[in-house]
Formats: sequence, C-alpha cells, structure tokens
Amino acid sequence: MHVADAMTPRSDVVTVDLPGTRDDALEYLQERGFSSIPVVKPTADGEAYRGLVSRDDLIENPDEDQLALLMREVPTTTADTDIVDVAAMMIAENARRVPVVDDKLEGIITVTDVVRAIARGDVDGDTPVASLATRAVNTTYQGTPLTVAEREINYADVPYAVVLDDEGEMAGMLTEVDIIEVARVVEGEDDTGESIANQDDEWMWEGIKAVGNRYFPTRNVEIPREPVSTFMTADLVTVSGRKTAKEVAKLLLSNDIEQVPLIDGGALAGVVRDVDLLRGV
Repeated sequence: MHVADAMTPRSDVVTVDLPGTRDDALEYLQERGFSSIPVVKPTADGEAYRGLVSRDDLIENPDEDQLALLMREVPTTTADTDIVDVAAMMIAENARRVPVVDDKLEGIITVTDVVRAIARGDVDGDTPVASLATRAVNTTYQGTPLTVAEREINYADVPYAVVLDDEGEMAGMLTEVDIIEVARVVEGEDDTGESIANQDDEWMWEGIKAVGNRYFPTRNVEIPREPVSTFMTADLVTVSGRKTAKEVAKLLLSNDIEQVPLIDGGALAGVVRDVDLLRGV
C-alpha cells in the first residue's frame, strides 16, 4: 500500500497562507482538532509549501504572532512511498502529520490515516497491544490547575495525562485537544493577571511560577486556571493487552480518540497511543 492510497489529497487539506498570524492557525486548530497545519505561500506559479505549524508551536511561543516565525520544517514524503516506510518515519521523527510533497504540496498523510489502514486490514494489525503499549504513563491530579497540567504534559512530551483522584485511582483523561479547545488569544494583554502565584500558592514551586499565572506564560494565550477535573474526559474507554492492533485501531477511530488506557488485572498498566499501533505494521 502506498501513501497515495491513504493520504488526504491537496484539495481537501486545510492550510494557512504566508503572510499570516498565529490567530489564523489557532482558529483552524480549535475548529478542526488538528495537531498541526501545513503552511503555504501563494506565488505567481501557484503555491509553495513552506512547513508546518503545530499546537505546541503556538503554546510554546505565546509572544510570537508571525506565522513565518512559528512554523517549522518537518520530514516530508512522496505519494509513491510505501505506507510501512512512512509509519517508520512517523515513529522515528515523532511526526503525526507528514506532508506529501513533490515540488509542491500534494496532500498530507497522518497517524490517523495509517491507523485507518490498520483497522481496514490493509496492513498488518494482528499484534497484541500488550507488546505495543507504552508502559510509562503520564499522570496528573484531578485538582491540578489546567495551566500547571499543560506544563506537565509539555515536559512529558506526550499529548495526554491520565487523571488520578484523591485515592490515586484513574478518574479521567486530559489531552492537548482539551486544552487547545479552551485556549484563548488575549490581544494586547501584558500583565500577569490577578491570580499570579505567590509563596502561599500551593501550586507555585521553583521554576514554574509563570504557569501559576492566569496568563500563560506571560501574555497572549490564556488558559483557564480551573482544575483539570473541569476539562477532562471522565467516561473512559479502556482495553486489555489481548486486543490486537486492528481491534484497538477500530476502537480509537469509532470513539475519535488518540489513546486509550491499558488495564491489566483491574489496574492501569500502560497507555496504547495511536502511534504505538504503527510499530506493529
């Protein structure tokens, strides 16, 4: 199976144009739930592909407004590449969306496209997820302010946190999508708000003062400071290690989620992310 058989063609790919601003990209990320968007520049000969701008790029650079300075170069592929090779690239490069480029942007292939191929049986999906799951689980407490949880997710370099209750039991899941959905650009704001952390704030600790502020980290992108429990998904889907990659791929797609907790003997034993399934193809 080749990339051309699974990719989204250029006619259906949402892009942002140069010159542009952060607001242009944030609007699409919030509306469509994408992790990143290709950036193109209109030219006399059509358009030229320039790079991608991601959710992380926007949150990590709250003071930067120009799209040209927010975007990044990422690995690209071609339409005739084998989808198994692209899956290996996605894992190696930690890339969820890979532009398909041949002089110009021809489309985009995503982790979700490969997961669909696994669910359809177009590529190998027989591996039990017990051998594919990530055993190191990123967690947060349900009472953690969302601003702090966002930093925890960023430093863990994963797009989720399993939320624990007062007894240390799994209570829900918080994802980057949940955070982006409630993020808001604050034009012209340059102070730290009334809820600045201080020495008496239980959520202030060395090196993380800024995330205790209402505005993260100093201005422009506002993230609510309410507890994680307000924004998490409490009704979780879980799987056992006996499920195959194909079965879990179908589960992820039907529930429109990117990861699912792995349960063994009634206890949390890991997380199966969509990208984990790619290692079985």
